[in-house]
Amino acid sequence: MLVLLILHLVAALLAPLLVRTWGPRACLLLALAPAATAGWAVAHTGAVRDGGAVVETYPWIAQLDLDLALRVTTLSWLMLLLVGGVGALVLVYSARYFEAGSVGLARFAAVMVAFAGAMVGLVVSDDLLLLYVFWELTTVFSYLLIGHSTERRASRWAAAQALTVTTLGGLAMLVGFLLLGHHAEGYRWSVVAAAPLPGSGYLVTAVLLVLAGALAKSAIFPFNAWLPVAMAAPTPVSAYLHAAAMVKAGVFLLGLLGPALASAGPWRPVTVVAGLVTLVIGGWAALRQTDLKLLLAYGTVSQLGLLAVMFGAGTPKAALAGVAMLAAHALFKAALFLVVGILDHEAGTRDLRDLSGVGRAAPVLATVAGLAAASMAGLPPLLGFVGKEAVLAAFTGDPLVLAVLVAGSALTVAYSIRFLWGAFGTRPGVPDTAMARPPAAMLVPPAVLAVAGLVAGPAAGWLSGLFEPYAELFGPVEEHLALWHGPTVALGLSALVLAGGVVLHLVRGPLAPVLARLRWPVGGNQGYEWVTHRFDLLAIEVTGATQRGSLPQYLGTVLVALVLVPGTAMLATAPWRVDLTPWDNPVQLVVCVVIAVAAVLAVGARRRLTAMLLVGVTGYGTAMMFVLYGAPDLALTQFLVETATIAVFVLVLRRLPERFSARPLRRSRWVRRCVGLAAGLVMAGLALAASGARRAPSISAAFPDLSVAEGYGRNVVNVTLVDIRAWDTMGELAVLVVTATGVASLIFERSRTGPRPRRPQPAGLRPGDRRTVWLRGGQTLRERRRSIVFEVVTRLIFHTMLLFSLFLLFSGHNAPGGGFSGGLVAGLALALRYLAGGRYELAEAAPVGAGMVLGTGLAVSVGSGVVGLALTGDVLQSVKVDLWLPLVGHFYLVTSLFFDIGVYLVVVGLVLDILRSLGAEVDRHVEAAGEPGRGLTVQREGGTP
Repeated sequence: MLVLLILHLVAALLAPLLVRTWGPRACLLLALAPAATAGWAVAHTGAVRDGGAVVETYPWIAQLDLDLALRVTTLSWLMLLLVGGVGALVLVYSARYFEAGSVGLARFAAVMVAFAGAMVGLVVSDDLLLLYVFWELTTVFSYLLIGHSTERRASRWAAAQALTVTTLGGLAMLVGFLLLGHHAEGYRWSVVAAAPLPGSGYLVTAVLLVLAGALAKSAIFPFNAWLPVAMAAPTPVSAYLHAAAMVKAGVFLLGLLGPALASAGPWRPVTVVAGLVTLVIGGWAALRQTDLKLLLAYGTVSQLGLLAVMFGAGTPKAALAGVAMLAAHALFKAALFLVVGILDHEAGTRDLRDLSGVGRAAPVLATVAGLAAASMAGLPPLLGFVGKEAVLAAFTGDPLVLAVLVAGSALTVAYSIRFLWGAFGTRPGVPDTAMARPPAAMLVPPAVLAVAGLVAGPAAGWLSGLFEPYAELFGPVEEHLALWHGPTVALGLSALVLAGGVVLHLVRGPLAPVLARLRWPVGGNQGYEWVTHRFDLLAIEVTGATQRGSLPQYLGTVLVALVLVPGTAMLATAPWRVDLTPWDNPVQLVVCVVIAVAAVLAVGARRRLTAMLLVGVTGYGTAMMFVLYGAPDLALTQFLVETATIAVFVLVLRRLPERFSARPLRRSRWVRRCVGLAAGLVMAGLALAASGARRAPSISAAFPDLSVAEGYGRNVVNVTLVDIRAWDTMGELAVLVVTATGVASLIFERSRTGPRPRRPQPAGLRPGDRRTVWLRGGQTLRERRRSIVFEVVTRLIFHTMLLFSLFLLFSGHNAPGGGFSGGLVAGLALALRYLAGGRYELAEAAPVGAGMVLGTGLAVSVGSGVVGLALTGDVLQSVKVDLWLPLVGHFYLVTSLFFDIGVYLVVVGLVLDILRSLGAEVDRHVEAAGEPGRGLTVQREGGTP
C-alpha cells in the first residue's frame, strides 16, 4: 500500500513534464498509477473475502506514537477498486477530452493523480490522524480541480465554497477524532473500535463532531449546496470526484465508524434523518434542471443521502445494501457524467432544451447512457436494481423510513428518464442536433463502467460473498444479495417505484409549475452567501474597531494584556520567591546599568538615528553579558546580529524623516512609561518564575555527551543547531526564506530575478580605457557621498571578511562559530561593499540572484537531511565520514557540515535580498523620482552626471 502511495506521488511530480512532452496523451501513461491500485485490490481479493485484513505499518513520528498504519478490509477494498478503476478510466477519457495546448492541462494531470493518491491514503488509513491528513489533502486537491478554469469567476467561487464547507467540517471531525483517541489512549481505529466507548455526554459530542465532517464531505443536508455548484469543474473531475471518489469519502467514513458508533445516541437519528431529507430534496431539485450535468449533480446529492441512510442505520441488511449501492452508484454515475462530457464536447451543449435526435446520431452512446441510467433507476438485471431492492428490503419493518425511501426512489426513476429523454430523445419543434461520432477513447471508459454494472447484476450472489464480511460487523447476515429473491415485498415496492417514476415523467408538463413553486424559501447557495456575507461584515466591524492604524496602540494593547493576565496571576502566586545571586562579577552590574541607561535614553530620543544607536547599545550590552557568562557562541552571534540590524536600520532610516513626529501629551507620555515599566517587571518576574519552576532534570544536561558521541563535535551550541535540534533550525530557515520573500515583494516594483544593474560608464572614460580604482561602483556615486578612505578600507578587508566567514563556517562544529555566524559575517561584508560603492558595487560583489542563494541554501539543508535518512534511516541524523588525503593525513567530515553550509547560504541570501530591496531597489526608486541630493548618480550620455 505504501508503494501505491509513492507511485501516485511520483506520477504527480512527473505529470507536468509528461504533459509538456506528449500533451493530453500523457494521461494514458498517468492512468497506470490508479490502475495499479485497482490491480492491487483485485490481487488481494482473497485476503479480504473471508473478513480478513491486509495490514502494513511503518514508523513515522515516534514521539507522538504515530505510525503509517495502513489497513484494508472489505469496505476499503471496495473503495480501492472504485478509486483506482474509475480513476484510470477517467484519465484515459481525459486524454481525448482535452485538446492539445489546453490551458492548465499539466496542472490538471498532476493534481488529478495526486488526488487519486490522497483518496488511496484516506481509505487505507487505520490511524485516525493519518486519515485526517489524507482527508484534508483530498479537500485541497479538489479545490484545485474544481477551480481548474481560473479565468472563470464561477469556477473560483465554486472551488472556494467547496473548500470552505468541507474544511470546516474536517476541522470539526478532527476534534471528534481527538476526543475518541484520547479516551482510547491511541488513534488506531482498529484499537479505538475495540475499546469501550466513553460516557454519554463525551460520546455524543465526539459523534456529532465526526458526523459534521462526514456529512459535509458527502454533501448531506444541511451541507448539500456546495456539490451542484462544483459542477463548474471539467467533466472528468465531476465524473471522478463527485461520483466515485471525494463525495464518497464521507459515506466511507460513516461505513468505517458505523460498526463501533452505530449504537451511540445521535448516530442513527442524525444520519437517517439527514439522509432522507437529502434523498428527497436532491431528487426533487434534479427534476427542475435543464442542464444535464446539474441534473446528475442533484441526483448525486440524492443518492448520497440514500447511502447515508444505509450506512447510518446500523443493521446488517442496511450495511449490505449500502455496500451494493456504493458500488452501483460509482459505476452508473461516473458513466453518465462521462456521457454528458461527450455530448458537451461533440454537440457543443448539454442543455436538454437544445438537444434533439442525438439518439439516432449516436446510437452506441445512447446505449451506454441507457444502461447506466437503467442502473440508476433500478431496472433489472443491473447492479442498481440489486442494490435498490436490498435497500427497500432492509427497511420493511420501518414504515416511515420505507415510505420516504420509496418516494425518493421514484424521484430517481423520474430524473433518470428525464436524463435519457432530454439527452437522446427527439423534441418536437427543435432541429436535430449536429453530433459528430464520439471518439473511441472517450466512448470506451463510460461503456466499460456501464457494462460493469450490467455484468455485476447477475453476479450479485458472488458479490454478496465479498460484501457480507462487512455487514457481519453489525450482526448475522440473514439475507444475501441476489438478482431474484422471488415475489417479495421489496420486489413489489421496486415495481411501485418504477411505476411512480414513469408517472412523474409523464405528467412533467402539468408538474412543471409545481416544481417551480415548491422549493425551499432560501436556497443552499443563498444561505451560504448570506452566512459568508455576514462574516465579512463582522470582520469589517471588528477590524474597524480594533485596527486603528496606530502601532503604539497595538503594542500597548498587547503589553497591557501581558501585565493584567500573567501579571495578576504572578502576584497571586508569587512564584519568583527563589534564592538569587545578584551577580557573579561586578562587571555584570556595570553592563546592566549601561543597558538600562541606554534603554531609558532611547525612549526619550528625538532623532531616529540616535534612538537606533541607543537600542544597538542595549543589544551589544546583552552580547557582553553572554561573554561574562561564558557563552562565546551566543555573544558572537548577538554581536553580528546587532551589527546587521543596525545596517538594516540605516537603510530604512534614510527614507524616513530625521526626527520623530510630535511627541504626545505629557499625561499620555507618562501612561506609556508606566505600561513599559510594568511590562518589564512582569517579564522579569516570569523569567524568575521560569528559572525556579523546573522539577525534572534538564535534557540539556545530556547535550555535551551527545554532541561528541552522536554529533561528532565539541561545540555544543553548533551541534545542537545542526543535529540535536535540527528540525527547529530547518523551520527557522524556512522562516528566513519567507521573510526575505516578503521584504522583496514589498519593495520591488519589478521581478527581483531580472538582470542585475550594469555599471554605467564613468565620465570622460572611453570604451577600452582602463583606470585603476579601489571600487568600480564607487564612481557612480555623487562626489559628496564618496569616501576614498571608506573605499580603500573596504577593498582591503572585504576578502578577509569572507575568508573569516568561511573559517567560522568550517570551524563551528568544534569551536565558536557556525553557518549562522559565518553567514552574518559574509552578509556584513556585502553590506560594506554596498555602503561604500552603492548598488552597482553590490552587483559586482555578488553577481548572483538572492533568490537562487536562498533556494540553494534551503535545498542543501534539506538534502543533507535526506542523506542522513538514506545512510541511517533517520532524517537529519549526522554521519561521520573518515577520509585521508596526501599531505593532510586522516581527517573526517560530518554530514551536518552540509546542513550548516545551507544555513550559511540562507543567511547570506537573506542579507543580499535585504540589501537589494531596502538598498539597491530603493536607490533605483530615488533615481527614477529624480530626488536631489539623495541616492546614487547615473552617468548620462555625454558624460554628464
